[in-house]
Amino acid sequence: MADLEAFRAETRAWLEANCPPSMRTPMASEEDWVWGGRTFKFANADSKLWLERMGAKGWTAPTWPKDYGGGGLSKAEEAVLQSELKRIQARQALFSFGLWMLGPVLLEYANEEQKKEHLPKIVRGEIRWCQGYSEPGAGSDLAGLQTKCEDKGDHWLINGQKVWTSYADQADWCFCLVRTDTSVKHEGISFVLIDMTSKGVETRPIKLISGSSPFCETFFTDVKVPKENMVGRLNGGWEIAKRLLQYERTNISGFGSGARLDVVDIAKNNVGLEDGVLADRDLRARIAAHKMTERAYALTTQRAQEEAKAGGNVSHMASMFKVAGATLNQERCELMVEAAGNRAFGWAGKNYTPEELGVTRGWLRSKGNSIEGGTTEVNLNVVAKRVLGLRDTQ
Repeated sequence: MADLEAFRAETRAWLEANCPPSMRTPMASEEDWVWGGRTFKFANADSKLWLERMGAKGWTAPTWPKDYGGGGLSKAEEAVLQSELKRIQARQALFSFGLWMLGPVLLEYANEEQKKEHLPKIVRGEIRWCQGYSEPGAGSDLAGLQTKCEDKGDHWLINGQKVWTSYADQADWCFCLVRTDTSVKHEGISFVLIDMTSKGVETRPIKLISGSSPFCETFFTDVKVPKENMVGRLNGGWEIAKRLLQYERTNISGFGSGARLDVVDIAKNNVGLEDGVLADRDLRARIAAHKMTERAYALTTQRAQEEAKAGGNVSHMASMFKVAGATLNQERCELMVEAAGNRAFGWAGKNYTPEELGVTRGWLRSKGNSIEGGTTEVNLNVVAKRVLGLRDTQ
């Protein structure tokens, strides 16, 4: 216990000395998010400095081994770090699919050379990753993917198409599911890493109703991939895919949590207080109930992630978390729009603050939560069959 308190004191002192004042303010929009990567344009010098300092410390991935660039912290130390970051309202230093999805499966399935090559770059935000899973004919039925990967002796040759590839047009590398055996379904899939600057890779953004274009179509035409870029065994990619989906689905509802607007603050600013509490009694009760459910959800997913890190089997519980998380985030956005009133009508212009515009666009963006990472309908089917043991009645 004394060691933990000493760690807290050291952490607090380091954060006070190294976290720039501008990085202790809420993020107003997605433009403030730091993704890192070869071509990323930082919004300001402080955000770049904050990433460099946290990355050098290994604290963008606090519990990853120091040998791979991580912080090497225990779970108890990580909890202290997170509480101290929250205390000073520090912005998240790095948003990264590498941190949330790829890194954990590399730690479990990659060989030593692959870990040392890719993990430190993820921690420092030097490489930005995207995910090549869904295809035009293989979304809900992901195992039906047809992107072909042929063995050409000294390299793999990949041809096919992916869709809904988040930020593919800005990513440096892609972790991708490919078909290496056409005679079987699940057992004919492999997991490869593709440099997006490779000849034959093309991306096309897809515009959303929120006005942004985070998703892309991605095309692979005779793309050559080095043999050493396959993770795990040949035709063993489906197991890795399921593990990665576990991390993805438990993270979708919290995506961008460091930049999330707070429904309580929005309600206070727009509805007002009466005797120190929110003036609208009904809205106050619904926000309180939402906050309690949100906290319970966060604790439950944290426990599940710790069990996964401890070597638990690939679990279908991730489908439960995906459904609940998507519902919670959509509910939060609905409450914010309601609390903001006519200040949530804005789309652009100086008459609205960045926060108010964020409410509107965030509400529109949240509609995709029940589709991405596996639709709610598909995940409910997984829960019914794999968790509850129900059978088809047809």
